[in-house]
Amino acid sequence: MSSLYPDQQLRRRAMAWALQLKVNPKRVDIAEMPKKWGSCTSDGVVTFADELAETDKDFQDYVIVHELLHLRYRTHGKRFHAMMSALVPDWRELERKRLRSTE
Repeated sequence: MSSLYPDQQLRRRAMAWALQLKVNPKRVDIAEMPKKWGSCTSDGVVTFADELAETDKDFQDYVIVHELLHLRYRTHGKRFHAMMSALVPDWRELERKRLRSTE
């Protein structure tokens, strides 16, 4: 990413998606997350791995949409998957990249 502030760009990207999805995260944090790309707490705090800011935009969108949808759908049920398919059509391919090796 060409910005001097990639974390800010990632946060802005997440907030743009939040507007589109009509969800309102309590807070969007960027933090060191060695074993995952993002998380969403039950009280609405969405956190993204700082390394996500250095990945391609398609992958960022996948992770951002995935976590923000948890504000509406807590589980990975049929509605969650239907929304993922509508918003990020190639999400299943990107899912494979999301999982990090623990080796």
